Amino acid sequence: MTLRTDEPRDEFSGGRPTPSPVPRPEGEEERLRRLWRLPRGIALLTAVNNTKVGVWYIGTALLFFLIAGLLALVMRLQLAVPDNDLLDHNTYNQFFTVHGTGMMFLFAVPIVEAIGVYLLPSFLAARDLPFPRLSAFAFWAYFFGGIAFFCSLIFGAAPDGGWFMYPPLTSYEHSPGINADFWLLGIGFIEISAIAGAIEIVVGILRTRPPGMTLDKLPIYAWSMLVMAGMIIFAFPAVIVATALLEIERAFHWPFFIAEKGGDPLLWQHLFWFFGHPEVYIIFLPAAGLVSMMVPTLARRPLIGHDLVVLALVGTGFFSFGLWVHHMFATGIPSLSLSFFSAASMAVAVPSGIQVFAWIATLGAGRVQWTVATRFLFGFLFIFVLGGLTGVMVAVVPFDWQAHDSYFIVAHLHYVLIGGMVFPVFAGLYHWWPTLNGRLLSERLGSWAFWLMFIGFNVAFFPMHISGLQGMPRRVYTYPGDLGWNLLNMVSTVGAFVLALGVLLVLVDMARSALGRGEKASDNPWNAGTLEWLPNELYAVRSIPHVTGLYPLWDNPDLPREVREGAHFLPGAPTDRRETIVTSPIEAKPQYLMPLPGPHWAPFLAGLFTATHFISLTLKFYYFSLVPAVLAVGLVIWWLWGLDKGADHPPQDVGGGWRVPVYVQGPKNHSWWGMVVLLLVDGTAFACLVFTYLFLWTVSPDVWPTDGDGLPGLPWLAGGLALWGLAALAIGWARSAVDRNRHGRVRLGLIVAWAAMVGGILLDTNAQMQTGLVGADSAYGAIAYMLVAWQGFHVAVMTLMLGYTLARSAAGLLHSERRVTFDNTMLMGWYSAAQGGTALLLLHLFPRLAI
Repeated sequence: MTLRTDEPRDEFSGGRPTPSPVPRPEGEEERLRRLWRLPRGIALLTAVNNTKVGVWYIGTALLFFLIAGLLALVMRLQLAVPDNDLLDHNTYNQFFTVHGTGMMFLFAVPIVEAIGVYLLPSFLAARDLPFPRLSAFAFWAYFFGGIAFFCSLIFGAAPDGGWFMYPPLTSYEHSPGINADFWLLGIGFIEISAIAGAIEIVVGILRTRPPGMTLDKLPIYAWSMLVMAGMIIFAFPAVIVATALLEIERAFHWPFFIAEKGGDPLLWQHLFWFFGHPEVYIIFLPAAGLVSMMVPTLARRPLIGHDLVVLALVGTGFFSFGLWVHHMFATGIPSLSLSFFSAASMAVAVPSGIQVFAWIATLGAGRVQWTVATRFLFGFLFIFVLGGLTGVMVAVVPFDWQAHDSYFIVAHLHYVLIGGMVFPVFAGLYHWWPTLNGRLLSERLGSWAFWLMFIGFNVAFFPMHISGLQGMPRRVYTYPGDLGWNLLNMVSTVGAFVLALGVLLVLVDMARSALGRGEKASDNPWNAGTLEWLPNELYAVRSIPHVTGLYPLWDNPDLPREVREGAHFLPGAPTDRRETIVTSPIEAKPQYLMPLPGPHWAPFLAGLFTATHFISLTLKFYYFSLVPAVLAVGLVIWWLWGLDKGADHPPQDVGGGWRVPVYVQGPKNHSWWGMVVLLLVDGTAFACLVFTYLFLWTVSPDVWPTDGDGLPGLPWLAGGLALWGLAALAIGWARSAVDRNRHGRVRLGLIVAWAAMVGGILLDTNAQMQTGLVGADSAYGAIAYMLVAWQGFHVAVMTLMLGYTLARSAAGLLHSERRVTFDNTMLMGWYSAAQGGTALLLLHLFPRLAI
């Protein structure tokens, strides 16, 4: 049957039409299968389906988890007995650094994003996320970059400065080899991949929800992923800027962190921990979202305090940005700052506590199904609460001074991260595994795995609290035998191997199921109430349901049958291509039918060549690195060229008589939203550079020009502002010409904008050269040239974007009704002009006005 009304409508009323038995056209479902089928053979590498890319993503993250875990086991063997010589200090430092980096950067954040790529379209009953090729590119870049990072161990070139990479020990003087470069270039590049995933998630959640799923009906998991992605957008640019500054210091000796020339090593800590502490919650919040979805299902009742849990997620994300100095209590910062950040570190426990009490209340009020996932959830609650309690302890400044850099912190870190993320993820693997291959994982093997992991974890890490309080420092590769730590370290080592045995059993269980063994599952084996348990094929749901509550499958038990029979929205493929419905961000009203790109070689090859570019930079093959860089850019242009198709079909009936266009422009378009999110990332990175400028001025004002001495004259400032302003005006003029289809004026405006930007950056560079400084002279010279270089990078990006837009205009692919490409270029151009002007004012006026 299908939902039908008397007349097609152009607006969504928000009500659910009454179904009437109207048969669907024959062959409609077969056409969906044809359009969404996976490529075969080697061409499978071109797949962009979220169900395939998400599985690859999760599998790769688990692989990196295993590699990092094996390194941890070797480290535990080294520490099992005193004065051990299994590893020398240099090898231990490499193992320690790669283990921490692998767990934090290559497992924890990627796996929560990977689960989102796999599960979010199902939770939203969407055919896919809005940028499938971007998801595929992000995965391949992560895959190749992660493999290269771990391979550095084979050649003895792995980073050895700790996963936190504190300068000055990691600067050129103390780490002259390429070890640190593997971390700086490799991790900075992989974080860019994480940002690409965040853009996909934000736009997907806000724009591809099913009709009727207003924000108050949004699943908590989607809320948690939305908050997480927002945190990535505002936190990750800080570590990207930090890694860029340190790599430039190492390559060109620009002294951002060298105190003798006006730099400050604490600048790294501020930038790194501005990312690093929110990252703890970037890891925890998606796991908490999974818990908030599993608990109601396993308790067989709606989540108690749903609205409070949503507010707690948002509050946690907000508080997390006020906690970075939590890691810097022992650095000698002022007492007032200590008080503020200590209070913030305690306050963040409140929203976490709200979620914990909501889960416990729901489980207590329901009739709990005892599954493997249930056991992992109870294990999570026990371990995470203990980790939270020790977190409040280290938020107390006098206690932190005593416990800082001891094994107490190691224990706290693992209780929060493993308890707060790994246990929920393993619960999720057992809970949602049937969506992968229609089979259940083994309850018997899973129960054994849980108890081994739970007991092994506590045996491994609880003694570290005691050894830390007894004075054992972290980051040491051996210790004397007369300090009282021998038994505690041996117990921790035994526990680590028990924990590893539990993980091994989970892997065995997954392998059995992948080979076709194990009990077959029903469509909804746990009787869940949310949309991910609707009947799914390669094309996701047969039809996109109209949502009226938080638990649609409980509200309407016939919904799976209706969806399977095509009785809801978009039951077929009206334009004979992959597509999904785009809805409004607040009320989830259908706005247009979005075509989704299919398989393509460009994401795979672009990811490979992007990784090759950064690896070449790491190995100092600077000229060679240009080749893969050019190839990667060309491949991205190749995949983008065919996407902005314009209104190549008339408005389509998507079910229920609702007729929507197949193409929109401006703020309604999903690509416009993606560009706005990207500019938020860019703006945050620029704000971090401004913070760097002001921070270095506060610690070394003596190296700053005063009263205009040593600064370019004000005419340089006026000229620069005029050129950046001209660029913005030229883009605006081109925009009005697009509206009138004056193609010659469009091209002239874009060329003038490009010329003004190039002139602006040349003028900025020449103005800095007039000071007689070079970047290596002082911290002022370093940050001044860095700000100019940042604008130069944006001019290079704009050169590509303007050239691409001009090419589409020349090919007749740009006009008033087909201008999404131009809109994106316009947004980036206006932003670049505003940023360039702001940087000029900072460089020219601040030293003159500062007292």
